[in-house]
Amino acid sequence: MAQGDSTLGGQTAPLAVRMRPRSLAEVAGQDQLLKTGSPLQVLAAPGSQSAVSVILWGPPGTGKTSLAHAIATSSDRRCVELSAVTAGVKDVRTVMEEAQSQRDLYGVRTLLFLDEIHRFSKAQQDALLPGVENGWVTLIAATTENPSFSVVTPLLSRSLLLRLEPLSDAALDALIQRALDEPFGLAGKFSVDEEARHAIINFASGDARRVLTSLEAASSIAQQTSKKKTGVIAVTADHVSAAVDSALLRYDRNGDEHYDVISAFIKSIRGSDPDAAVHYLARMIAAGEDPRFIARRLIISAAEDIGLADPHALGIATSAADAVALIGMPEGRIPLSEATIYLATAPKSNAAYNAINAALADVQAGKSGLVPTHLRDAHYAGAKKLGHGKGYKYPHDNPLGVVEQQYLPDTLASTEYYSPTDHGSERDVKARLEKLRAITKKRR
Repeated sequence: MAQGDSTLGGQTAPLAVRMRPRSLAEVAGQDQLLKTGSPLQVLAAPGSQSAVSVILWGPPGTGKTSLAHAIATSSDRRCVELSAVTAGVKDVRTVMEEAQSQRDLYGVRTLLFLDEIHRFSKAQQDALLPGVENGWVTLIAATTENPSFSVVTPLLSRSLLLRLEPLSDAALDALIQRALDEPFGLAGKFSVDEEARHAIINFASGDARRVLTSLEAASSIAQQTSKKKTGVIAVTADHVSAAVDSALLRYDRNGDEHYDVISAFIKSIRGSDPDAAVHYLARMIAAGEDPRFIARRLIISAAEDIGLADPHALGIATSAADAVALIGMPEGRIPLSEATIYLATAPKSNAAYNAINAALADVQAGKSGLVPTHLRDAHYAGAKKLGHGKGYKYPHDNPLGVVEQQYLPDTLASTEYYSPTDHGSERDVKARLEKLRAITKKRR
C-alpha cells in the first residue's frame, strides 16, 4: 500500500492512482472525519496503539481507499490489503494467523484494508471476527452499500461506522489544481480554464476518481491536438467534451442509491413537485431501473397519497403500468412520465390509507367482535333458526337508498375509521359521508 510515483509505476500509472494521498493532510474533502483528535487522525498517528476497526461507507470516488492508504502510510503498522471480490475465507484466515504471529513474535501490529466488504458472504465476514475482537488486526473496511444491510451485526458492533459524503465542488477544484501542479501528477504541463474545470466538476458529481480520470483523458486529447512544441498546454471545455461523451449516472440498482432515488421520487410526488418527480424518474430510467418496479410504486402512491382526493389517480397509475407492459421501453417512459406528473399535481389525501391501517390495528388488537346477527348469512339451511338475517333492512327498499342500521360489531359500533379531507374530490365525499352517517348511525 505504498504511495507515490516511484512505487506505482511512475507516470505510466493512471492519474487517479498517482494522486492517492500519502497522508491524511492530502485527502480531498471529508473534513468532518478528519478533525484534530478524530478516530482517523488517531489511527494514522505514528506509533498509535489504537485498535479501533473502522467501516468506511460512501459512494464511489469519495476517498475510502485513499483514507486507508493514507493511514497505512502514516502509521507504522504492517499493512495487508484484500479485495472482497477475489478473497475467500481461506485468505482471511491466513491473514489473521500471520497477524497473530507478527504481534506475538515481533510486537508488530497489522492493518487490514478490505475493499468492498459488502461482497463478502456472512461466513466470510464471520471469519474476520476473531482477529478484530482479539486485536490481531485493525480492520479498515470500505463499502458503497449501507452496512446495516450488508455487514453482519457482530462485526458492525465491533467497528466504528464512518460515512463519507460526495466531494464538494470546492474540494474537487482543489484536487484538479493539485493534480496539475504535483510532479507525480501532470507536473505543470497543462492548464485548465474555468469553463473546462466546471465541465469536469459537473460531470464528476462528487466523485474524485471521476474528476482525475476525466482530467487525464482531456489532457491527453489536448496534448494530441496541440500545435505547441513547448510550454503549458491549455485544456478547454471542448477537450473535456471530447473526452467525456455523457455523464455516467451513479445508481446501483441493488444498493442505497436504488432506495434513495425511489424514496425521493415518491416523496416528490407526495409533496406535489412534478419537476423533482420527473427528475428522479429520469434518473431511474437512465440507470436501467425495471420500469415495472417504477409502475408498481406509482400505483401504491396513487392509493396511499392521493386516494379519494382524486379517484382517477389509481386508474391512471394502473393504466401506465399496463402500457409499460404492453409497449416496453424506451417508449414506456412516456406513460410513466404522464402518470408521474398527474399524481404529483393531483390533490392529496391519505385518509383511505389511514382508514385501513386503523381498522387493521383494531383487528390485530382483538377488537373484532361478533358480526351483528341481522348481517349474517341467511342462505344456508338452519340459518334462519339461528336468527341470521332477522331484522335486516334492505337499503334499496328505501327511496333514499340508505337506512338506519348498525353494520359494525357492537364493540365498535361508534367507531369511524375514514376521515375524509377537504382536498379535491374528497371534499364532496366528506359532505356526502356526513349525510350518510347521519342516517345510518343516526348522527346529528
